[in-house]
Amino acid sequence: MMVSTRLWLGGVVSLTRDRSLADRLLAQVRASCQPLRALLVCTDGWNAYPNSIRRAFREKVKETVGRGRACLRVWPQLCIAVVIKRTEKKRVVEVTRKMVQGTLEQAQVLLSASQGGTVLNTAFIERLNGTIRQRLASLTRKCRHAARRLTALESGMWLLGCTYNLCWPHHELSRREANTQGKRGEVLLTPAMASGLTDHIWSIWELLSYRVAPAPWVAPKRRARPPKQTVPSVSKQPRCLPLLRLRKGVLCSTTT
Repeated sequence: MMVSTRLWLGGVVSLTRDRSLADRLLAQVRASCQPLRALLVCTDGWNAYPNSIRRAFREKVKETVGRGRACLRVWPQLCIAVVIKRTEKKRVVEVTRKMVQGTLEQAQVLLSASQGGTVLNTAFIERLNGTIRQRLASLTRKCRHAARRLTALESGMWLLGCTYNLCWPHHELSRREANTQGKRGEVLLTPAMASGLTDHIWSIWELLSYRVAPAPWVAPKRRARPPKQTVPSVSKQPRCLPLLRLRKGVLCSTTT
């Protein structure tokens, strides 16, 4: 996807490729996007992607006055493009591009603004997939390092994503600037630095020793009805103490 080229959001791992996996992925994309802004998403030919994108990028809109539920409307400036590649003998022989949401003119404007090429493509995410498979042995095709547990694979994906964003300079993001002596030198930038999340390249030790503050504790809401307020009862006169039968034919009170 075009939104995942600059900053990798993290690993979404699942045993099956289904609708829930696409929804989890798009929920992470939605969390990193500004609401109600123009957005271009390019996907492959998997049918679950367009509907998951529409479910992720929609807002509640109150169309009627008064009581009633709000309607869920897709962002008006959302563009969804599908790029399908047909290969023969491991070579791409045909590329089909079509718009599922929005117009081609809107997509071209957003594409030129993102500096992601001149035609609709999925080259950036495919290059990122190649980097992931290269640096994580369990994701390499036809390898002998298959992960036995899903949690280990997911932890490796998160570690790889954090180091990719914070620790490894990106060649395309780095730029050349002139220093104080007039000489031009290359300024190394990571995806996190290009996104404005940090101002320096992190080391592996700094990443692993960084302490994340816990989320503030919020008291859970009580769904049950509140307890009824009990009115204190008025004190009554003490009852007469019972009589004790000491012996046959004699009655005596317990009071002195």
